[in-house]
Amino acid sequence: MLRHAKVGCRFVRIVCFGDSVTRGITFLKGRLRIVKAVYPVLLEQALYDRRAVEVINKGVFNDNSTLLVNRLNTDVLALAPDYVLVEIGGNDCNFKWDEVAQRPEDEHVPIVPLDTYMENVRLIVQRIRESGAIPILMTLLPLDPVRYYAQLAAVHGKDIAHWIARCGGIEHWHGLYNRWLKQLVDELGVKAIDLRTAFKSAGDLADLLSDDGVHPSASGYQVIAQAVADTFHTLEWA
Repeated sequence: MLRHAKVGCRFVRIVCFGDSVTRGITFLKGRLRIVKAVYPVLLEQALYDRRAVEVINKGVFNDNSTLLVNRLNTDVLALAPDYVLVEIGGNDCNFKWDEVAQRPEDEHVPIVPLDTYMENVRLIVQRIRESGAIPILMTLLPLDPVRYYAQLAAVHGKDIAHWIARCGGIEHWHGLYNRWLKQLVDELGVKAIDLRTAFKSAGDLADLLSDDGVHPSASGYQVIAQAVADTFHTLEWA
């Protein structure tokens, strides 16, 4: 959607690039659902009065950083954006839980290993910059491991609990990837939005995350949009 704040004003194009959090997925009453008031929609509304702006949602359910690299040209760079918001990592540090359930005594690695994740994000930032656009990285959201494990057990059975106890839990991997992402932000000198802190400061995670403990609730999407809008309000174009 394109909103013009002033007649004849050049609009700014923002592409929101990421996984189901960008797409706008929530989990309610045992089902994944698409939220209409997703953060790209709310962001465009928040920026409307300041500048002619177009916000394009290129979030895909279950994407990881490797899949983002594969569709970067067609879904982002071909659109000639001015800014690209990159939100990715939650699926990278997740596991193939069907395999874990079948072999709970074995070693298992995240879907996208940490070093590959870092290289993917580094490549995404580099290629966005080379295109003339400005990349903005978004940190991983916090999660509610209790609710998340309950959903995993409901689907894959309780045998995964043994493996989870051995490996330190998904929150260990989630936090690890987020810490390394923040280090990469410093290394590359790229703008970043700390969604993790924004969520923890906004209220109870029980209200901001949906029933699966991973995807945002409607209130959570409002927190994301506000955090992103606040960042854009500090930029020179605002």
